[in-house]
Formats: sequence, C-alpha cells, structure tokens
Amino acid sequence: MMRIAIVGAGIVGLAAAHALLDTGHQVTLIDPGNNPQRPTDGNAGWIADMDVMPLASPKAWRNLPRWMMDPLGPLTIRPSYLPALTPWLVRFVLASSPGRIKSSIAAIRSINAQALPAWRARLSSLGLDQHLREKGILSVWRDRNHFLQAQDIIDRQKDFGIPLEVLGPRELADLEPALHHVEAGVLYSASCHVSDPALLASDLLRLAIGRGATGVEGKALAIRPTDDAVHVHTDAAMRIVAADRVLICAGVWSRQLAKQLGDDVPLDTERGYNATYAKGAFGLNRPVMFEGEGFVASTLDTGDRVGGAVEFAGTQAPPNHERTSAMITRLKRFLPHLDTGQPAKRWMGFRPSIPDSLPVIGEASRDKRVLYAFGHAHHGLTQAAITSRLVAELVDGSPATIDLKPFSAQRF
Repeated sequence: MMRIAIVGAGIVGLAAAHALLDTGHQVTLIDPGNNPQRPTDGNAGWIADMDVMPLASPKAWRNLPRWMMDPLGPLTIRPSYLPALTPWLVRFVLASSPGRIKSSIAAIRSINAQALPAWRARLSSLGLDQHLREKGILSVWRDRNHFLQAQDIIDRQKDFGIPLEVLGPRELADLEPALHHVEAGVLYSASCHVSDPALLASDLLRLAIGRGATGVEGKALAIRPTDDAVHVHTDAAMRIVAADRVLICAGVWSRQLAKQLGDDVPLDTERGYNATYAKGAFGLNRPVMFEGEGFVASTLDTGDRVGGAVEFAGTQAPPNHERTSAMITRLKRFLPHLDTGQPAKRWMGFRPSIPDSLPVIGEASRDKRVLYAFGHAHHGLTQAAITSRLVAELVDGSPATIDLKPFSAQRF
C-alpha cells in the first residue's frame, strides 16, 4: 500500500481515486472546492468515444475563416490575450501537419476505444449504472455539401469499426421530429451520455470518501520531492501532505505545477459556454452535435443543455455571455419551437487544452514519483475512466493498457 496524493478532484481525479482505492492504496484528494468554472460540472455529459479527430484537423481549418469573422461565433480570441496565446497557436499550427494529424488520430482512437468499456466497469463496480444513458449520439448537418466534406471523417470512423448509420432528411425527421433544417445526419447508436456530469461527480466523490479516501480542501501551491516522500504544499492552513506518489490532474491549473517538475506543457484553456433549460424544452430524444455550428445539445436529467464554442481569453477575464446568447440564437434555427425567453442557467468553464488534442498522461521529468493526468480538453468525461486505469497501472508498475508514449509530457 502506498500513500497517493491526488491534486484535483474533478472527474479525472475522482476516477483515479477509485482506481487506486481498488488496488489498496491510501488516497488523499487535494482540491480547493467551490470552483464554478471547472468543466467537470458544466460539460455536455457525453462519453464521446466515436470522436477520432484532433482539433487541429482539416475540419477545423475549413470552418476557421468563417468562425473567426464572427466575434460571437464558435471560435474567438480576445485581442488582449493574443500575445500570451501565441506560443500555443504556433504549436497548434505545427500539430496540423498531415503526419501529426495521423499520429493524433491513432492516439485518440487508442484511448477512446477503451473509454466506454472502462466507464461501464467503473460504474458497475460502484453501483452507479443508473447514471448511463444509452440512447446514442446524433450528428447533423444543415448543408449537404458540408456533410459530403465530412465523408473522410465518417470513413475513418467506419475503418475503426465505430457503429454508425448515415441518415437522410426523412430518417432524421422520424428519429428527431423536433429538428428542422437538417439535410443529413449520422447516428452513433453505441455512444452514450450520463444523467448529469455534476451529479455523477458528486456520487463519485461521496463514494470515494466512503471507501476511505481523505479530502483536503485547499489549493496545491508546490510539489517538493524529498528522499523519503513527495510533499504537496497547500494553502489549507499551510498544510503539507506527504505522499509516496503524487498525481496531478488539476485541469488548466496543472501547468504551473508541472513546470516546477521540469515539464513546460503548452496547456491553455478553451473557455466554453452553455445554457441549461428545463428538461424537455428542446424536444430532443438524445444528444445532438450540430456540425459546423460549434455547439451541441444534451438531454440531461436535470435539464436540456446547449453548449460549446471556444474562446481563448485565459482564466482571469470575466465571462462574455453574449456568446451564450448567440449560441442560443443559432440553436433556434434548428429548434424553432424553443422558448428563448424562459429562464436559463448560464455557465462558462475552462477546458484544459493542449494543441495536439492529446492529454498528458505519464511521469514527471524530475521525479517519477509524480504522475500527470491532465489536458483532456473536450474529452475529460469521456476519457476519465480509462485514464484512471492507466494511472493505476503506472503506480503499480503493471503493463500499460495502451501505449503511453503519445501522451508523455516530454513530447513537447
């Protein structure tokens, strides 16, 4: 048995806590709590195992000029943040080469192929199967030409054996009568979503504490290895947590901690926005990706949520909910019955994003007793359970379920 300190109690940290408790380790979760911007609570709730493309892909570059022309569109950079973001953007361009895209696709598929089986096993082991909603996920296009341009992605998914069904307007109308102005769609019948990401995280935390994990409410300020332990210095009454292993999975806030350990990871935040309406307001039966529009709709147990968009503005700038309003306006083109005057809960959160769309999973440069699991961007929920298995394998020295080289912090 080892003492494991986990820095960050978001969805990745919580899944890792259970994986490490499974193997008999003593777990301490270090998290400041009360962080309304953490993506664990406000995401779309998808286990998007069908995704294979990195953000730096031809699909994104095709849409980029149109998106950037609209200050409230799917992607924007606040001018004041551009100097700080420039190194990230340079790496994003480099990650867009054909060879790099091919490598990223292979790595994304290797981890996403294990995502749903890992979640099924985790939820079953904890008696939380009731959180899984197996209704499939639907992608739709309102322009058939744009659908045809996406054929290369669909073909890749078929090659990977991902179950999918291409639908025309008539089939779409039968499947989702509430949808209007769509010309083509793809149904991923085997993909899933969860009841509500915040409810799932709450249950995982409750059960982790019930299984013996300890919680420390505080922010990790520094990681300092010594000969006999790794010390996590926190702002919780200046408490220091001594551990045999430390796992850093604090989302966008992981960057500075990793830098202390010799790894300058190009991690930034894609600020995402959403609005949650009353349950049933959208009239949809399953989650929907509106291709080329930069947003998705989710049918959660706690309400219908429209979310998405990417804004680069760092962690200090206040939210710009004009972006949320613009997203709702675009959604109404597809769901004209939606009453946009009814109250909606609005949210903005920080997706931890790396230019090649691959998380960092592995060991720190300066001390192999410190492990990383952060930077999952849009796939934090999707990849949390399989990431936790990979972390447990690293801690115990077991053979890795997948090749971790593409996810190393030392790849930069």
